[in-house]
Amino acid sequence: MKKKLIEGVHFYYNEMGYMVLTARYHLENGVCCGNGCMNCPYDYKKVPEPRKSELLEARLKHHERETEEDNRQNESAVG
Repeated sequence: MKKKLIEGVHFYYNEMGYMVLTARYHLENGVCCGNGCMNCPYDYKKVPEPRKSELLEARLKHHERETEEDNRQNESAVG
């Protein structure tokens, strides 16, 4: 029997209308599927190189941009 997916818990729709599985979904699934999912909590363990390195680098850059944006927002709220 398949588990029912709950929007906002197991998936969400991105700005292009695609369904994106959440890290929680992947954690409950238990393994990396090897598809290079955006929210893979397993650091793309089953994704072959060079794609694995590309995805990890893109994730790092994305988190760095988010951190910079958060810092700017915090500075403007204080000042």
